[in-house]
Amino acid sequence: MRPLEQVKQPVTVLAGRYGHPVHPALAAVPIGAWVASFVFDIASHLVHDAGFLAQGSRWLIAFGVLAAVAAAMVGFLDLVAIPTGTRVFRIGLAHMSINLVVTVAYVVGFLIRGGTGTGPVGWGPLALSAAALAGLTVSGYLGGELAYRYGVRVADEATQARGYEDHTIKKEQF
Repeated sequence: MRPLEQVKQPVTVLAGRYGHPVHPALAAVPIGAWVASFVFDIASHLVHDAGFLAQGSRWLIAFGVLAAVAAAMVGFLDLVAIPTGTRVFRIGLAHMSINLVVTVAYVVGFLIRGGTGTGPVGWGPLALSAAALAGLTVSGYLGGELAYRYGVRVADEATQARGYEDHTIKKEQF
Protein backbone atom coordinates (compact mmCIF):
# COMPACT_ATOMS: atom_id res chain seq x y z
CA MET A 1 0.00 0.00 0.00
CA ARG A 2 1.38 3.44 -0.94
CA PRO A 3 2.00 5.89 1.95
CA LEU A 4 -0.76 8.25 0.80
CA GLU A 5 -3.27 5.39 0.72
CA GLN A 6 -2.01 4.14 4.09
CA VAL A 7 -2.81 7.38 5.96
CA LYS A 8 -6.40 7.35 4.70
CA GLN A 9 -7.20 3.95 6.21
CA PRO A 10 -8.05 3.49 9.90
CA VAL A 11 -5.63 1.42 11.95
CA THR A 12 -8.61 0.02 13.88
CA VAL A 13 -12.36 0.56 13.93
CA LEU A 14 -11.84 2.57 17.15
CA ALA A 15 -10.34 5.35 15.01
CA GLY A 16 -13.49 5.49 12.87
CA ARG A 17 -14.29 3.89 9.57
CA TYR A 18 -12.79 4.90 6.25
CA GLY A 19 -13.48 8.56 5.50
CA HIS A 20 -15.03 9.13 8.94
CA PRO A 21 -12.24 9.71 11.46
CA VAL A 22 -13.31 10.03 15.09
CA HIS A 23 -10.43 12.24 16.27
CA PRO A 24 -11.65 15.54 14.76
CA ALA A 25 -15.11 15.06 16.25
CA LEU A 26 -13.72 14.27 19.69
CA ALA A 27 -11.23 17.16 19.49
CA ALA A 28 -14.09 19.64 19.19
CA VAL A 29 -15.21 18.81 22.75
CA PRO A 30 -12.11 19.96 24.69
CA ILE A 31 -11.72 22.94 22.37
CA GLY A 32 -15.28 24.05 23.12
CA ALA A 33 -14.93 23.41 26.85
CA TRP A 34 -11.66 25.33 27.09
CA VAL A 35 -12.88 28.28 25.04
CA ALA A 36 -16.01 28.43 27.22
CA SER A 37 -13.85 28.28 30.36
CA PHE A 38 -11.86 31.28 29.12
CA VAL A 39 -15.07 33.19 28.46
CA PHE A 40 -16.15 32.35 32.03
CA ASP A 41 -12.74 33.52 33.31
CA ILE A 42 -13.13 36.90 31.63
CA ALA A 43 -16.78 37.19 32.65
CA SER A 44 -15.80 36.55 36.26
CA HIS A 45 -14.08 39.94 36.20
CA LEU A 46 -17.18 41.69 34.88
CA VAL A 47 -19.84 40.64 37.38
CA HIS A 48 -20.36 41.29 41.08
CA ASP A 49 -20.90 37.68 42.23
CA ALA A 50 -18.14 35.91 40.26
CA GLY A 51 -17.85 32.65 42.21
CA PHE A 52 -20.22 30.66 40.03
CA LEU A 53 -18.30 31.67 36.89
CA ALA A 54 -14.93 30.80 38.43
CA GLN A 55 -16.28 27.43 39.57
CA GLY A 56 -17.93 26.80 36.20
CA SER A 57 -14.67 27.58 34.44
CA ARG A 58 -12.81 25.14 36.64
CA TRP A 59 -15.23 22.33 35.83
CA LEU A 60 -15.17 23.15 32.12
CA ILE A 61 -11.39 22.78 32.30
CA ALA A 62 -11.74 19.37 33.97
CA PHE A 63 -14.28 18.24 31.40
CA GLY A 64 -11.97 19.46 28.62
CA VAL A 65 -9.03 17.52 30.04
CA LEU A 66 -11.03 14.29 30.13
CA ALA A 67 -12.26 14.85 26.59
CA ALA A 68 -8.71 15.69 25.45
CA VAL A 69 -7.46 12.36 26.78
CA ALA A 70 -10.13 10.55 24.75
CA ALA A 71 -9.31 12.60 21.63
CA ALA A 72 -5.59 11.96 22.13
CA MET A 73 -6.04 8.19 22.31
CA VAL A 74 -7.92 8.13 19.02
CA GLY A 75 -5.58 10.69 17.45
CA PHE A 76 -2.63 8.47 18.33
CA LEU A 77 -4.25 5.69 16.30
CA ASP A 78 -4.29 8.06 13.33
CA LEU A 79 -0.65 9.05 13.93
CA VAL A 80 0.66 5.47 13.82
CA ALA A 81 -0.79 5.08 10.31
CA ILE A 82 1.45 7.86 9.00
CA PRO A 83 4.78 6.70 7.56
CA THR A 84 7.67 7.82 9.76
CA GLY A 85 10.32 10.07 8.27
CA THR A 86 7.76 12.10 6.32
CA ARG A 87 6.80 15.77 6.64
CA VAL A 88 3.29 14.66 7.56
CA PHE A 89 4.59 12.49 10.40
CA ARG A 90 6.68 15.40 11.76
CA ILE A 91 3.62 17.67 11.65
CA GLY A 92 1.63 14.94 13.42
CA LEU A 93 4.27 14.71 16.15
CA ALA A 94 4.27 18.49 16.60
CA HIS A 95 0.46 18.50 16.73
CA MET A 96 0.48 15.77 19.38
CA SER A 97 3.28 17.35 21.42
CA ILE A 98 1.63 20.77 21.53
CA ASN A 99 -1.68 19.18 22.54
CA LEU A 100 0.04 17.30 25.37
CA VAL A 101 1.61 20.54 26.65
CA VAL A 102 -1.76 22.31 26.39
CA THR A 103 -3.50 19.52 28.29
CA VAL A 104 -0.86 19.58 31.04
CA ALA A 105 -1.26 23.37 31.26
CA TYR A 106 -4.99 22.92 31.81
CA VAL A 107 -4.39 20.25 34.46
CA VAL A 108 -2.07 22.70 36.25
CA GLY A 109 -4.66 25.45 35.82
CA PHE A 110 -7.34 23.23 37.34
CA LEU A 111 -5.14 22.42 40.34
CA ILE A 112 -3.98 25.97 41.08
CA ARG A 113 -7.51 27.34 40.98
CA GLY A 114 -8.53 25.29 43.99
CA GLY A 115 -12.18 24.73 44.75
CA THR A 116 -13.16 27.33 47.31
CA GLY A 117 -12.83 30.67 45.51
CA THR A 118 -15.76 33.08 45.62
CA GLY A 119 -14.22 35.91 43.63
CA PRO A 120 -13.06 36.29 40.06
CA VAL A 121 -10.46 33.98 38.56
CA GLY A 122 -6.95 35.11 39.45
CA TRP A 123 -4.77 36.76 36.83
CA GLY A 124 -2.25 33.90 36.90
CA PRO A 125 -4.75 31.15 36.03
CA LEU A 126 -6.35 33.45 33.46
CA ALA A 127 -2.96 34.08 31.81
CA LEU A 128 -2.23 30.34 31.84
CA SER A 129 -5.55 29.67 30.10
CA ALA A 130 -4.78 32.36 27.51
CA ALA A 131 -1.38 30.82 26.81
CA ALA A 132 -2.89 27.34 26.58
CA LEU A 133 -5.50 28.61 24.12
CA ALA A 134 -2.73 30.13 22.02
CA GLY A 135 -0.99 26.75 21.94
CA LEU A 136 -4.29 25.08 21.09
CA THR A 137 -4.70 27.48 18.16
CA VAL A 138 -1.28 26.52 16.77
CA SER A 139 -2.06 22.85 17.24
CA GLY A 140 -5.44 23.24 15.57
CA TYR A 141 -3.74 24.85 12.60
CA LEU A 142 -1.40 21.86 12.35
CA GLY A 143 -4.34 19.47 12.64
CA GLY A 144 -5.98 21.32 9.76
CA GLU A 145 -2.79 20.94 7.73
CA LEU A 146 -2.86 17.19 8.35
CA ALA A 147 -6.47 16.76 7.27
CA TYR A 148 -7.08 19.44 4.68
CA ARG A 149 -3.67 19.86 3.06
CA TYR A 150 -2.24 16.37 3.34
CA GLY A 151 -5.46 14.33 3.49
CA VAL A 152 -4.72 12.28 6.62
CA ARG A 153 -7.79 10.08 7.20
CA VAL A 154 -9.68 11.85 4.39
CA ALA A 155 -11.28 9.77 1.64
CA ASP A 156 -9.19 9.40 -1.51
CA GLU A 157 -9.89 11.59 -4.54
CA ALA A 158 -11.73 8.87 -6.48
CA THR A 159 -14.15 8.40 -3.58
CA GLN A 160 -14.59 12.17 -3.27
CA ALA A 161 -15.23 12.52 -7.02
CA ARG A 162 -18.13 10.04 -6.84
CA GLY A 163 -19.95 12.56 -4.65
CA TYR A 164 -19.98 15.02 -7.55
CA GLU A 165 -21.42 12.69 -10.18
CA ASP A 166 -24.72 13.89 -11.62
CA HIS A 167 -27.37 11.25 -11.01
CA THR A 168 -30.39 13.36 -11.85
CA ILE A 169 -32.86 12.07 -14.40
CA LYS A 170 -32.94 14.29 -17.42
CA LYS A 171 -36.25 15.15 -19.11
CA GLU A 172 -34.91 14.08 -22.51
CA GLN A 173 -34.77 10.47 -21.27
CA PHE A 174 -38.59 10.21 -21.28
